[in-house]
Amino acid sequence: MKTVEVPVAYVPLVDAAPLIIAQEMGFAEAEGLALDLVPASSWSSLRDMLAFGRVDAAHMLSAMPVAMALGLGGVRQDISAVSVLSVNGDVIGVSRALEDKMRAKGYFFDFQDPVRAAEVLADVVDGKITFGVPFPFSMHQELLDYWISNSALADIDYEVRTVPPPLMARALADGDVDAFCVGEPWGSLAVDSRAGALLIPGNAIWAFSPEKVLGVRTDWAETEPHLLGRLMRAVWKAGRWLKDDDRRGSASEILSRARYLNVPAEMIDRALSGRFTVSGHGEQRDCPHFVVFHNGAANFPWRSQAKWIGARLAVRNGLDVRQAMETAGSVFRSDIYRQQLTGTGAEMPGASEKLEGSILTPTAVASNAGHLSLMKDAFFDGRVFDPLKV
Repeated sequence: MKTVEVPVAYVPLVDAAPLIIAQEMGFAEAEGLALDLVPASSWSSLRDMLAFGRVDAAHMLSAMPVAMALGLGGVRQDISAVSVLSVNGDVIGVSRALEDKMRAKGYFFDFQDPVRAAEVLADVVDGKITFGVPFPFSMHQELLDYWISNSALADIDYEVRTVPPPLMARALADGDVDAFCVGEPWGSLAVDSRAGALLIPGNAIWAFSPEKVLGVRTDWAETEPHLLGRLMRAVWKAGRWLKDDDRRGSASEILSRARYLNVPAEMIDRALSGRFTVSGHGEQRDCPHFVVFHNGAANFPWRSQAKWIGARLAVRNGLDVRQAMETAGSVFRSDIYRQQLTGTGAEMPGASEKLEGSILTPTAVASNAGHLSLMKDAFFDGRVFDPLKV
């Protein structure tokens, strides 16, 4: 098989692991591919690289292709999210000043209770609070907005500022933001640099949120279906490789290299293991399923997840909710996923939509092989999103 080079953009984050591992561990080579991994300094530059043809595929924020389909953000391009690269993986943190105020109220940073965290944070905020997020159209923004809107923080005065992930710790230290929601390892960098403390993980707000997707231009997917299939299979096999705990050390070492994340392997291992240092005091907290690359049909692009994103974006941007949900559902390409990953051993759920937030414990569901168990996907406030209802 002739090797074909495929340029793929990514932002330096732990959840870029499936692409990096696909190249480094030979899964791409086995499919006749060489991935030219192109780092992007920001999410807007990554979006533009994909939209204007600099790269053929990208490690994308799950909300980004939905926003583009809805005409939000100034760049309109038909992007297909052909698989989910990672589930969960975000952290919410606060500055040292807010940390000190929260500790004075008796809060001990348990890193698990979003209700109590919101209550104490709301109690100590004096005036407006500024949150940093990596991009306006992101799961970071959606989780933050959902948490604030449905907790004791609902009445606070706040603004959101866009900060590229690698710069989040510096923005916190410099006082440009008071708090943040960001992917790892950049939250841990804020802790290690003594800029702040980690408050809660993203999965405390939504237990199984699609964080990053493999995005491609829809016209490229249509003209290069065989190449797309090879890319999807390589990345899926890398995600399967990442699920094994005994490979964490190797994965952390690879991701830590200067050409990828350029941070200590130990810092990367926190996300992969779910064992976090949450403050400069050295407090350790466990977070099961902090980031998921394979289990529970993690890679399946559920149209219901896209519709949840579409509904949230529509409400916040004054769009027709029903129409936005319909458009969003067409962006997550469960049809392409089923077509290209048949025969790999990938578990295919019997449906392409589900009630988001309804699974409270691991639950067996109908699938092609009959062995699929979906993981907990509850929202912190107990709500359930029905994609058939507005």
